[in-house]
Amino acid sequence: MFKISIVLCLLSFVAIGCLCAEKTDNLPEKFVQEVQRSTHTNNWAVLVDASRFWFNYRHVANVLSIYRSVKRLGIPDSQIILMIADDMACNPRNPRPGQVYNNANQHINVYGDDVEVDYRGYEVTVENFVRLLTGRSQNSTARSKKLLTDAGSNVLIYLTGHGGDGFLKFQDSEEITSQELADAVEQMWEKKRYNELFLMVDTCQAASLYEKFTSPNVLAVASSLVGEDSLSHHVDPSIGVYMIDRYTYYALEFLEKVQPNSQKTMGEFLQVCPKRVCISTVGVRKDLYNRDPNKVPITDFFGSIRPTEISTGRVNITLAEEEDFINAAIEAEAAALKQNDFKIQFEPQFPSDLFK
Repeated sequence: MFKISIVLCLLSFVAIGCLCAEKTDNLPEKFVQEVQRSTHTNNWAVLVDASRFWFNYRHVANVLSIYRSVKRLGIPDSQIILMIADDMACNPRNPRPGQVYNNANQHINVYGDDVEVDYRGYEVTVENFVRLLTGRSQNSTARSKKLLTDAGSNVLIYLTGHGGDGFLKFQDSEEITSQELADAVEQMWEKKRYNELFLMVDTCQAASLYEKFTSPNVLAVASSLVGEDSLSHHVDPSIGVYMIDRYTYYALEFLEKVQPNSQKTMGEFLQVCPKRVCISTVGVRKDLYNRDPNKVPITDFFGSIRPTEISTGRVNITLAEEEDFINAAIEAEAAALKQNDFKIQFEPQFPSDLFK
């Protein structure tokens, strides 16, 4: 009798499964698309400055500027891994201790008061970077230093420093090759450590770093093609060093116009630095990416994907009836839209108008 009951239960589960399958096939196309998109559940950023020494000040400014942008757009520090090989804010040559600027007019201190550096100084090595990506961290590694991504994570990887054909220098003492980087990304895919990955590289011959990629769902952009240098933007005579690189400068100029509810796309971002201003030729790799970048919101990588709705009116939350509460909210929203005097303002991060 017991065996018969088990068989009946199994048959019922199969029948229910078949019914569900039939109903799924009849779902509206829009609903099916929404379900497919739901695989993206969280955003992470890995931001790396791989160079040392005072004359590479601009590389620290590069990475800190991208850090401020993704943080402003909603990615929390707990989901940002920041690696800085040389702390320019504490460099003895820095006439403004504790401060780093990305422009000669010193508009804003990109080091700020709330920068969380996860890997600093000699911790920024090829080994630690590869361990971070592949999830092979040593047992003593703090949780805050781990890339705790999953199959629903969109990952932004930003690299800046000195590079060449097929490699990126780390601290002028070692290199990561394009093959090693491709292998690390392949491990990430095999271990289901990302949903989509966006690689952004600002170095000389940067396009060589994504040439070996074969993993799916990878989009990449590079500040220069193989055989080309990636150039700096402007110098600050008061400290005698360049402040920022050209590609990152124009990328930030674009990101400054992006708000958390922006409709700007990754396709637009891939065109931020034409050759007439970048001097080098920007490289793009999108053959491994299964979506049209022109239809992908830029906040899929540079921001938070938390769905939010901004209410501009006042709502009486003391109402007892749910229907009255909803009606009051709708009326308040309509009244606020008529007034049209509500504006969301974000602190400007990048004073591009000062250099025009």
